[in-house]
Order: sequence, then C-alpha cells, then structure tokens
Amino acid sequence: GAPAGRGRGGPLADHAEGVAKGLASATEMGLIADPDAVRAVWEDAVAAPEWTGPALWLHGDLHPANILTADGTFCGVIDFGEVCAGDPACDLAAAWVLLPDGAADRFHAAYQPTPDAATLRRARGWAVMRALGGILIGEAGVQGRPGGKPTWGPPGHAALRRLTR
Repeated sequence: GAPAGRGRGGPLADHAEGVAKGLASATEMGLIADPDAVRAVWEDAVAAPEWTGPALWLHGDLHPANILTADGTFCGVIDFGEVCAGDPACDLAAAWVLLPDGAADRFHAAYQPTPDAATLRRARGWAVMRALGGILIGEAGVQGRPGGKPTWGPPGHAALRRLTR
C-alpha cells in the first residue's frame, strides 16, 4: 500500500544517465580518485537481476542527514518524504553510506530476511548513487554554492572507499 517511489526503489538502470553525469562531474573536479572502480561497482549493480519480490515499504532516502544519533548510536530516522514501496536494495544501501568500515557485511548478515546476492549487488549501486550525491553536494558547500552542504562530502567519500576496495 505504499506509494510508488519517485525514482526510488525502482530499476537502477533508470538512474544510469544521472550517475554517469555525476561521476563525470565529480571526476572532472578531481573528487574521485578511481572512477573506473566506481563505474565497475555501478555496472555490476545495474547488471544484477531486478527485484521480483513484492514491493516493500522503503524510507527511500537513508543518508547521514536523515539519521539521528546520540553517543554514536542510531536513535532515529527523519524525513519520510520519499517513503515508497519497491526494491529493498534501495534502503539496504544505507549500510555502506552510514556504517563504519567493515560493518556492512555484518549488517547484511544480521538483516532478516537475509538479502540475496543480487539484492546486495543492487544495493551497492544505490550506495554509489548516494555517495556521488553526497560528494557533489559537499563540494558545492565547500565552494559556497547554493544548496551545498560541506558536511556531506566526507561520508560520500567514505562510502565510495568502502564500496570500491
């Protein structure tokens, strides 16, 4: 019964043009050390079999600015403007974007039901999209451009590092 996602929770291939433009832009600005590694993660995610299960409820926008913490522990989620139904890979991507190094595998192993390999491949693609967005919004903030948020860059860079090693 959740609404259809406005670009969230659907096929990754629908975002290919935006990811290509974002990666090219970030690379031109010198923000991406290894664009080929990022592209490889993205291409593997897009090549993964699409979700064929029921459309599941999703937050649709899990990134550091929408997660509340206290004393280093998650304590809340905000901004439910993107709530939708679709592929759980969309929200499972948060493990690479929000958790520290080495935690994504443990998170996905503990998640129930345990995500299959194709879902995790797609989740990595969603994480690439979120990371690139964070990097570009962060750089806009560093440069003082409207809508920029300098604190978004470091988590985006950390996520890409986790995804490409």
